[in-house]
Amino acid sequence: MRPLLAVSTAIDWLNEKVGNVCNVLVLAACVVSAANAMIRYAFSYSSNSWLETQWYMFAVVVMFGSSYTFKRNEHVRVEIMYLMLSERGQLWLDLIGTLVFLVPACLLLSYLSWAMFHNSFIIGEMSNNAGGLLRWPIKFVLPAGFFMLALQGVSEAIKRIAALRGEVTIDAKYERPTQ
Repeated sequence: MRPLLAVSTAIDWLNEKVGNVCNVLVLAACVVSAANAMIRYAFSYSSNSWLETQWYMFAVVVMFGSSYTFKRNEHVRVEIMYLMLSERGQLWLDLIGTLVFLVPACLLLSYLSWAMFHNSFIIGEMSNNAGGLLRWPIKFVLPAGFFMLALQGVSEAIKRIAALRGEVTIDAKYERPTQ
């Protein structure tokens, strides 16, 4: 179990770093949005590329922020039945939900969105808007974001298995295994 917990720790570290980038992108998107609006109204000048940059940053925050949010146990959870379960029952429900629903769905979505990215990359797809940006970089965010969420799901499953075996306990706030 120790090698798997080391893999889990590496995945958690990666998603923590990605989450830090997403936190900075939220601020950057706000700055770009405000600057673009001020320039548009003050100087009657606007650029579609800045508007699209803002949209791209938001897309990165949503797609990559999901794995960071899942890692920190801040995701949306329907807790009506969950709270009635014992701690062991909650671990089992988390494990089954992750392995049966989350990981397969994320891997399927990653696989299906890869073709969209690949086609866009091959043709060098550009935005239809004047001054618009390349489309393939943002289309890569879809398969990559779903893959990162699936990876975090694997990490969470490893931690749940270790907790069920009594090898670690889960810190309820941040979902970190403690020994």
